[in-house]
Parts: sequence; structure tokens; C-alpha cells
Amino acid sequence: MIEILFKHIEQKVNLTQAEREMIGTFFVSKRLRKKQYLLQEGDVCRYLCFVADGLLRTYNVDEKGDEHMSVFGWEGWWISDFNSFLSVEPAVFNIDAIEDSKLLMIARADYDKLTLQVPIMDRYFRILFQNSLVTKERRLMSSITHTAEQKYIQLLGSNPEIIARIP
Repeated sequence: MIEILFKHIEQKVNLTQAEREMIGTFFVSKRLRKKQYLLQEGDVCRYLCFVADGLLRTYNVDEKGDEHMSVFGWEGWWISDFNSFLSVEPAVFNIDAIEDSKLLMIARADYDKLTLQVPIMDRYFRILFQNSLVTKERRLMSSITHTAEQKYIQLLGSNPEIIARIP
């Protein structure tokens, strides 16, 4: 499973063999069954999770009990309540598995150690967070300017193979 993570990292930065070996020591693997929670609203998010296999969703539930999707995470994606992870405050999102899934997880303390001991990983995560910020700004603009139907059509066009996996 760790090779999938290395492949993803090496799309952004180059790793030496020594860096690969060190990086591997910071991650733990976890399997989730379909419908199993990774995180529940109100809990503090303690891990950044790389999806090696499977499909997860991040969402919140309003006072009426209606679910509001935030993001899907599939193979090669990172998933977390990033605000909770970074601020150590209660999560506002739930994360659960849509399919049986395999994750590689890194705890906050290990994330801090990793980025200090393997500086290229600080660069890698900076690139990820920058890309995430750009994506969130685009989604915000889309939510302001597009109807739900237009957003769904856009999602179908950009990720048809993922949409086919969502019940």
C-alpha cells in the first residue's frame, strides 16, 4: 500500500530511497468497511488520511437531519477535516466509507516530525494544501454562480468513473 503513496508523492516531488524508507515509518494502515465512520462530527480529527483504495465521503448534517456533501475521496486522494486536524478543534464534518477502503494515516505529531525530518515532505504537503485552497475557491465560486444541476453535470464530466461508484 505504501508504494501507492510514494507514487502519489513522486508526482509532486522527487524522493531518495532513504527518504522513502523514513516516510514509511510514519504511516499506519487502516481498513474501513462500507458505511464505517473514519471521523464523526464533534470529535477531533487526529489523522491525515491517504486513500490507497476505496471511496469515502466528507459531509455534515444540519439541524433538520439533512446531509450536505463536502467532498469525496478516492484512490490517490487525501481526506480529513483539515481545520480540525490543524487546529485540534472538534470536527464539523463526518467522514465515512462509501466502499470498503484502505487508508494510510499519519497522526498530527508524526506529521510534524515527518515534515521536520524529511524536508521534501514539507514541500509536498505545502503543494497539496495550495492545490486544496485553489480547489476550494473554485468550488465556492461554483456554489455561488451555478445551480445544483449545473454542478452535478460538471462533476459528471470531470469524474464519471467516481460518480458511477456512488450509490
